[in-house]
Amino acid sequence: MTQMQELAPICLFTFNRLEETKRCVDALRENFLAHESELIVFSDGPKNDIQGPKIEEVRAFLSTIDGFKKVTIIASKENKGLAKSIIEGVTSVLKNYPSAIILEDDLVVTPNFLDFMNEGLSFYKSDSRVISISGYTLPLPGCKNSVNDFYFGVRASSWGWGIWRDRWEAIDWEMKDYDDFIEDSKQKKAFNMGGSDMVGMLKNQKMGRISSWAIRFCFHQFQNGLVTVFPTISKLYSIGFSKDATHTKYTSRFDTEVDTSGKRTFKFEVFTQLDPKVLKEFRAFFSIKRRLLDKINAILK
Repeated sequence: MTQMQELAPICLFTFNRLEETKRCVDALRENFLAHESELIVFSDGPKNDIQGPKIEEVRAFLSTIDGFKKVTIIASKENKGLAKSIIEGVTSVLKNYPSAIILEDDLVVTPNFLDFMNEGLSFYKSDSRVISISGYTLPLPGCKNSVNDFYFGVRASSWGWGIWRDRWEAIDWEMKDYDDFIEDSKQKKAFNMGGSDMVGMLKNQKMGRISSWAIRFCFHQFQNGLVTVFPTISKLYSIGFSKDATHTKYTSRFDTEVDTSGKRTFKFEVFTQLDPKVLKEFRAFFSIKRRLLDKINAILK
């Protein structure tokens, strides 16, 4: 282990999926740094009476969690939804800590996930060009057989990520510059360099068709020319495609190789420039063709 700042607290957001939550917590507990890390769990409230019993089952399990330096459970009576839960929850935690690691209940992490995240947060804490550290990577061809531990990307991932207080507090969740942006064809084309779905999601967010913290996060990242640090081998995978999933549907497109090495020390480098090959692969992953094929496969499955 390299010398690091104080370990970042882990913010875990849960809802009504007991089995997924158990698998998430069990994997997190197996992390090398779990016993030295604080776990803060946010439990969202039910949308209706039917969801109440499932959420109570989840909360009963949450009360039994051990294996961490400290465990705090924050249960909401109302249903906030994921976007509001994350924005309010992360904001409250970062008032008391300089950085935080964020997970949702459908993510299973590798034992060295916390090592990678904390080392990344420590290395880039003074580099304002880096907005976040991701524990997940897409199955990009360029990552295979890479000798590097990381790469830079322009589109943050919402699957297991870390951020610092100063960068989080700078985000404009109201998207005050949206009107100017949406009338600028060059800006829209540039935003879609992160994926052909970006502008469409941003429009849907503005129109109230979706409620996403992530697309607003990515919009802020784009406007300020910021990058995300990704691992070349993923430190987690998602199990969030069950019938109780709120924001996901069946897909195998995001299946990726995960790190089984047990490696605990990672080499990072100061950001200088983006790799055009990686950008091209990232953009191709979110192309209209790839997304259409994914929808067809989902229907068939």
